[in-house]
Amino acid sequence: MTITPIPATLIPGDGIGPEIVDATLAALDALKAPFVWDRQIAGLGGVQTSGDPLPKATLDSIRQTRLALKGPLETPSGGGYRSSNVRLREEFELYANLRPALTIVPGGRFDKIDLVVVRENLEGLYIGHEHYVPIDGDPHAVAMATGINTRQGSRRLLEYAFETAVATGRNKVTIVHKANIMKALTGIFLETGLDLYEKKYKGQFELDTVIIDACAMKLVLNPWQFDMLVTTNLFGDILSDLVAGLVGGLGMAPGANIGANAAIFEAVHGSAPDIAGKGIANPTALLLAAALMLDHVKLPDLATRLRKAIDDTLNIDKVRTGDLGGSAGTAEFTKALVSRITGG
Repeated sequence: MTITPIPATLIPGDGIGPEIVDATLAALDALKAPFVWDRQIAGLGGVQTSGDPLPKATLDSIRQTRLALKGPLETPSGGGYRSSNVRLREEFELYANLRPALTIVPGGRFDKIDLVVVRENLEGLYIGHEHYVPIDGDPHAVAMATGINTRQGSRRLLEYAFETAVATGRNKVTIVHKANIMKALTGIFLETGLDLYEKKYKGQFELDTVIIDACAMKLVLNPWQFDMLVTTNLFGDILSDLVAGLVGGLGMAPGANIGANAAIFEAVHGSAPDIAGKGIANPTALLLAAALMLDHVKLPDLATRLRKAIDDTLNIDKVRTGDLGGSAGTAEFTKALVSRITGG
């Protein structure tokens, strides 16, 4: 069967980014994934080459392909540079952040974790409307921030989460909120979710609600009571890293940013400049992000093969990088993974 080539933007990123991107490309090539890459620069590399963490050519490429895989980006300190990740979300209306957390390496403090966090990406307190009020000569006497959640934005995100739950066979979705205190800001999200469930999704899965602080406690006491968590921007940012900790940390955490105009897949950890070039980086998070990307472009068989090869490499071959208790470098892990994919 001939698979149609799929244009996609590739952003290697900063620090360990190029190393884990090369490992991911090797795995995708072994799978014969049909991506045709347009390689672009962003982050610190973008500043160094064009004075902008998100050069016009990079944005134009994503507008053209509507699909991107990216390594971690470093936001330069000072100079007024905003986070490249936030700018990408705004530029392409990437309203949904999908963060699965699945135990791959067993035997940790928490085992057999299979959770998904769906985070609203564009609204809430992260819209960045902040200012100071000077008093008595103190220019920073009062700090103020405005959070905005909209009915439309809440519904769009909740509908994506509910549709994903149905499509992937999730049994329960939990809306995480703080409507007992922030009655308007998170109340509109809760209210919209309950209404949407009653009108369109009732009976297709169980719906539950929980207050954010109680949710955090329950996640570390008994995470198995949850299946999918859907929540607002700030809470989702915190909870998605918390659930990553349940499965071994950010090195095992892929992310997908799904929007109206594009989809961008990434490893959610940082650029780790302290180990860049040492050949010891763990590429698993970006490999799992590539699997999400394969799912997105309707190539689930290839996604399944990639996930199984990662699992087999880690658990049958016992080839693991240092952060997972092993001694393999990036190249050794990649070679073992490619061998699993090709059956060599």
